[in-house]
Amino acid sequence: MANPRVKDKYVKEIAPALKEKFQYKSAMQVPKLTKIVLNKGIGAAVADKKLVDQGVEELSLITGQKAVPTIAKVSISNFKLREGMPIGAKVTLRGNKMYEFLDRLISVALPRVRDFKGISDKGFDGRGNYTLGVTEQIIFPEISIEKVNRITGMDITFVTTAATDEESLALLRAFGMPFVNKNKEE
Repeated sequence: MANPRVKDKYVKEIAPALKEKFQYKSAMQVPKLTKIVLNKGIGAAVADKKLVDQGVEELSLITGQKAVPTIAKVSISNFKLREGMPIGAKVTLRGNKMYEFLDRLISVALPRVRDFKGISDKGFDGRGNYTLGVTEQIIFPEISIEKVNRITGMDITFVTTAATDEESLALLRAFGMPFVNKNKEE
């Protein structure tokens, strides 16, 4: 099986360009993407347990990998939430599946967002990881609009080996993530 095109692009173009840009002494210092985590919190799952199953099924369809339900760690009486209740779904992608998902996200899903002007560069955590919030799961072509009974969003976290947000931004921009250009804004 051939490598995903985004992985080939990283090895042939992105890694050498980043090594030159940040003056790394070793190729091992060049930041790389280690995993992508999709997380879907389902607040209404407290009342309806079937919503968690639907969330797991949707994430599994989107990623091509089995998602798992997330469980509440603490009880919160105001939200009628008990410890151990399923309240969401998540899936962690690594290796070729991660690169294939990144390719589909950039080339297919993000352009389907209504009134899309680019993604914000404010989602960095200070350690080189980036989180992107998606408001509708129907931007992914794997999700059939007829079967969706509730529009829900999800968080997509890109975990990198970058030491700083600047290095991580350069890495994700090189992959083709459509960040908003500060120069074009007012």
